[in-house]
Amino acid sequence: MKITTERIESMMRDCTLCPRQCHADRLSGTPGFCRQGMEITAARAALHFWEEPCISGSSGSGAVFFSGCSLQCVFCQNHSIALGRTGRTLSQERLSRIFLELQEKGAANINLVTAGHFVPQICLALEQAREWGLSIPVVYNSSGYEEVSSLRLLEGLVDIYLPDLKYRSSSLSARYSHAPDYFEKAAPAISEMFRQVKRPVFDPDSGLMKRGVIVRHLLLPGETGDSKKILRYLHDTYGNDIYVSIMNQYTPLEHLAELPDPDRSRLQRTVTPEEYERVLDFAEKIGIENGFRQEGGTAAESFIPAFDGEGL
Repeated sequence: MKITTERIESMMRDCTLCPRQCHADRLSGTPGFCRQGMEITAARAALHFWEEPCISGSSGSGAVFFSGCSLQCVFCQNHSIALGRTGRTLSQERLSRIFLELQEKGAANINLVTAGHFVPQICLALEQAREWGLSIPVVYNSSGYEEVSSLRLLEGLVDIYLPDLKYRSSSLSARYSHAPDYFEKAAPAISEMFRQVKRPVFDPDSGLMKRGVIVRHLLLPGETGDSKKILRYLHDTYGNDIYVSIMNQYTPLEHLAELPDPDRSRLQRTVTPEEYERVLDFAEKIGIENGFRQEGGTAAESFIPAFDGEGL
């Protein structure tokens, strides 16, 4: 069914876009679990150079960082915007023009960062931008905690899916994201993403991804066992028809001091080189060929962009 303004308003009256199923009347201004109402809110729209090489390329990915989040991980690097404390409201038309402005700046793609709670509005903005000349791929950059029905609205509009798969353990996802159902929601969500875009396709000249799925997994300190279960699941399910990005950039931030022990003490260190190497060795052992690794020095606050309203 085609997205219309009337349909968006209907969905916003009783919001079930994400697995939280909060039923907030966002149309009337009541924030959902995501901390957002009806209006599109974003914190930054700019060229971003810190994604995987086939996403950022040499010119940068045209990243739009949306405010709010339906997951709310306690260790989130984008803490201020996830809580909805930072951002500017945008009309659907302005968002369409932002996409075109990023394309004019040479962006390799349009990168929708944490956009799940605005999916219907973004669908309209993408359709309008295409009518006005948007021709570069669209990346959907997600926590992985998604409703399949919402993802189906994006079919034909998104070329590359870039979801996380954060946890296999329900106790870990409950502890750090208040979402014991994380894996049972993220696994079918990634399956739907793969159904839509299938195996990866790359530009033979630039090496940029044009279509496909890259699943990110961020190691947490002391949790290599769960990381191995995630990698085993992905390889058993998709083989080398997807890419897996194994990330060591976990960064302890100041707001973790607010957590009670023992969570605070567990999370107040980076992942050790030995932990990371154990997980990389495991990935190689089970046969993962299409993947990305991070080099040292990625666990630093300097890699977190300034959410200062640039490009909005």
